[in-house]
Amino acid sequence: MKKILAIVAATVIAAPAYAGCGKKVASIGTLTAYDAKTKTITMKVMRTNDAKANKKATKITLTPASKVMGDAGLDKLVGQQLSVISEHGKADIVVPLIAAARKKK
Repeated sequence: MKKILAIVAATVIAAPAYAGCGKKVASIGTLTAYDAKTKTITMKVMRTNDAKANKKATKITLTPASKVMGDAGLDKLVGQQLSVISEHGKADIVVPLIAAARKKK
């Protein structure tokens, strides 16, 4: 019985260690700067799902796990619209937003 209680107690104590925050912030804005040395992007946020987000200029760090969609490098996207999904100021996915081409009549 003591062993079973010890296993249950250890499981209860260890379970929160595997739980993460899981809060993802989706932001849409204009890329104002990209620093290749520090791997940070600075963007002026226009829309976000985080009520506490700073809508003036937000710095987001790129990690080795960050994915940048598209062929263009971030240095060429300065001044363009981006969509960034991040967690705790670290980018998960960076997607350049491209306006659809108009059909010619």
